[in-house]
Amino acid sequence: MKRLDDVRILMYSHDTFGLGHFRRCRVIAHAIVEQFKGVSVVIISGSQIAGAFDFRARVDFVKIPSVIKLYNGEYDSISDHISIDEILMMRKQIIQRTAEVFKPDIFITDKEPLGLRGELEPTLQMLAGGDTKVILGLRDVMDSPSALQKEWEKGDILNKINRYYDRIWVYGPENFWNPLGGLDVEEELFDRLIYTGFLLREPTTTPHLELHHSPEEFILVTTGGGGDGSPLMEQVLAARELDISNDFPLLMVLGPFMKTENRERIRLRASALPNITVVDFEARMELLLNKATAVVGMCGYNTFCEVLSFDKKALFVPRTKPRKEQYIRASRARELGLCEMLTPEEASIPKVLAEMLNGLPGIKPPSIALEQTYLDGLGNICIDIENLINAKAPHPRPRLETHFVESTVI
Repeated sequence: MKRLDDVRILMYSHDTFGLGHFRRCRVIAHAIVEQFKGVSVVIISGSQIAGAFDFRARVDFVKIPSVIKLYNGEYDSISDHISIDEILMMRKQIIQRTAEVFKPDIFITDKEPLGLRGELEPTLQMLAGGDTKVILGLRDVMDSPSALQKEWEKGDILNKINRYYDRIWVYGPENFWNPLGGLDVEEELFDRLIYTGFLLREPTTTPHLELHHSPEEFILVTTGGGGDGSPLMEQVLAARELDISNDFPLLMVLGPFMKTENRERIRLRASALPNITVVDFEARMELLLNKATAVVGMCGYNTFCEVLSFDKKALFVPRTKPRKEQYIRASRARELGLCEMLTPEEASIPKVLAEMLNGLPGIKPPSIALEQTYLDGLGNICIDIENLINAKAPHPRPRLETHFVESTVI
């Protein structure tokens, strides 16, 4: 373990829907403190269930008020008594005040360059031109180029990335996908782009964390946070109802954000079928992925990394709305021989899905096609952090006239 004396890293994860952003930040934070003594990491998160996860020493989180993302893409307050505008002002001030007090050497933003509805921009203005190295971390796939271009044009996002960020980490290998491909990106910005590789996951070996609710062998069915996962769960149940001869054990993890009525309907249908275990939530998904015979999922970023890390045979049924991120990732992975895939329309035909489920335990694992460097992400992130801390001068970027938000301790 190396030492970086009294280094502070602040991470931002907006977390409005699902678990992906927070889990990714947590994995990165844990890798950093395992690699370096003398480093402290604080994650700013809006996740409603951040407290359900364990954290290693020198990793902590600051909880900002949660918002919910509606199915039309808009955001709303989770409280009937506090408006969304009041919630956003509270979040903005807590984020900036945390950065002012913590004084990070490195600030890492996950996925949203300006944060939820621009809530991060006052903090980015405050840090601009100072000693803090500012990094934007992007998934391997963001969305289709046309959709991302349209979304980012509204907020002049590319120009502001160029203005505020010293580095752009892409959490995937270069020959898998370019999240900025097809966008009108200046060459100067491409010079700051670093493809880290996917983020390797490792199961815990702590004895008291053994799982008692899982069968000896099983196919894991997971949709991450579960907020939009009930259609896939019900498609799997329909396939099993059609083909009752297939009784290979299934373990279905519904996720904490699945609606109560959907949760109850799935449990009722599953109770009429043999060898199906239904679990509401598991904070230690790495344990389940590592133990599973195969995986059925939607190809969210974390599940995909876990499938590769634990070399699990996988069938992905990606969503295509509101983003095409999962569809692009699953399509590219299938093209490379890393998984099997069905479109949501194909999976809605019980006979088609039943045949795929029958054959899933016998398909080839991803290690047959996986390139050796694909899972080097955490190591490369730590190398770049060390380089940034040891650099004699920060990466040049435009200095701005800053206009700080008047902030108070909330």
